[in-house]
Amino acid sequence: MTKTPFSNDPQRRRFEYKTQGGRAYANYRLEGKTLYIDYVEAEPALRGTGAAGKLMEYIVAWAATERLQIVPICGYAASWLRRNPPAPL
Repeated sequence: MTKTPFSNDPQRRRFEYKTQGGRAYANYRLEGKTLYIDYVEAEPALRGTGAAGKLMEYIVAWAATERLQIVPICGYAASWLRRNPPAPL
């Protein structure tokens, strides 16, 4: 069984993407059927590698399976979602 590099910790309200080079994470709030992405960051060693984008792809896919609307608070998340709009629910 292959372990995924992505995780969701509902108690900490954090998604994470871990690689050998470090980790990227996104803090979030879930209110009803709305997922607010408050903050996205990648460790310095991962910046410019696409790690935060991979994490956003995971978050969008997870939100789609949960049928959640995404509201980006973080500037990075907002910019990423403008370039990669999720399919309508």
